[in-house]
Amino acid sequence: MQVFVESTAGLGRRINITIDAEILELAVKIELANIAKKVHAHGFRKGKVPINIVAQRYGATVRRDAIRALMQRHCVDALIQEKINPVGELHYTPGEYKTGETFTYTVEFEVYPTVELTGLDRLEIEKPHVEVKDIDVDTMLATLRKQLADWKETADAAGSEDRVTFDFVGTIDGEAFEGSKASDFVLVMGEGRMIPGFEEGLIGHKAGERFNISITFQEDYPSEALQGKVSQFSVEQKKVEQCVLPEMDEAFIKRFGVADGTLPSLRAAVRQNMEREMKKAVRKRVKTQVIDGLLSTNDIHLPAALVDNEIEFLKSHAVQGVGGNEQRDLEMSRELFEEQAKRRVKIGLLLGTVIQQHKLKVDEARVRALIEERASMYEDPKEVIEFYGKHQNLMENIRNEAIEEQAVEALLLTARVVEKETCFNDLMYQSSAS
Repeated sequence: MQVFVESTAGLGRRINITIDAEILELAVKIELANIAKKVHAHGFRKGKVPINIVAQRYGATVRRDAIRALMQRHCVDALIQEKINPVGELHYTPGEYKTGETFTYTVEFEVYPTVELTGLDRLEIEKPHVEVKDIDVDTMLATLRKQLADWKETADAAGSEDRVTFDFVGTIDGEAFEGSKASDFVLVMGEGRMIPGFEEGLIGHKAGERFNISITFQEDYPSEALQGKVSQFSVEQKKVEQCVLPEMDEAFIKRFGVADGTLPSLRAAVRQNMEREMKKAVRKRVKTQVIDGLLSTNDIHLPAALVDNEIEFLKSHAVQGVGGNEQRDLEMSRELFEEQAKRRVKIGLLLGTVIQQHKLKVDEARVRALIEERASMYEDPKEVIEFYGKHQNLMENIRNEAIEEQAVEALLLTARVVEKETCFNDLMYQSSAS
């Protein structure tokens, strides 16, 4: 076997492989002999058909199959010989076959990039230093009360904490625009769902009142057609409701799985949950900074095959999120996912290099800790832990998360880490926004 490797565009490689005629003809003869043992032909017993008749009947098919098998086998041998690690699919192009002559073919593919990490000593990480304080627990308890609140209709004018139901029609220069009309629209005041100025225009109006609200769209409003435009909204206030918060009595407390129904036990449980979420948010914040720093200082070529595979993965998840509609899959352009796919592939290659350079192995104790952390969010943690143990794909995901955390920690050893005092609410807001 003769092998010649050449580079094509980017990470592309082409191997030219030549197989000796004797090897090819021997493979054909062996396969014809195997067929001869099984074939039937008129006038001959099974296994007694002359080899020349077998060759006439099956020679072309056997030769084609033998060439295909030899191409694959010699390609594997060539990759091992040249110490090449291909990415994605191998594309074979056979040459012309002539009896008694050497056979040459080519194989094209991509390879993984050579990654030399740089800028690791310039990584600057701001690590949040957070404590869950009593006031944070108070705020969370207030949120829980709001989540279980009832709404009571009132004849009073709408206030800044009420819930209102209304119809509206918006126009610009007397013309309606997309999204300018709705009926029985329900809005909890203070949630920031409407464009600035709209909620303020609802305050002070009672159910049954009709009135107008004048709004100027922001210059950076998502719809370019509406940016900076002045709109008139005709509004009919149909219902005003006031929030009635539940008492934090025994019945309320037991709804959150606190068996003894006491407020100190509820506060302890809420604090424990908040501290768990806080630790996750800190890890996420630090990991995001490490990865962003790694990406900014290391530019690498990405194998198109890996990017294509990641795009298809992201598309399939997006389609599942809208009900698995096959038509929707066809409608989704790859451009929607290309940048995210490239980022994910680049992160994978860079962290893979860190893992390789530091000779990291998955820390099974960390894996167990991650599973237990997730399980603690459920009523029966033991059942959740057993569920993970029975599903290999879930375990693999957790192991990947664990080894990524280990890689991040390895990078932190040479990074400049500065702790910053952060309040709980700011940390969780940053986490949800990222």
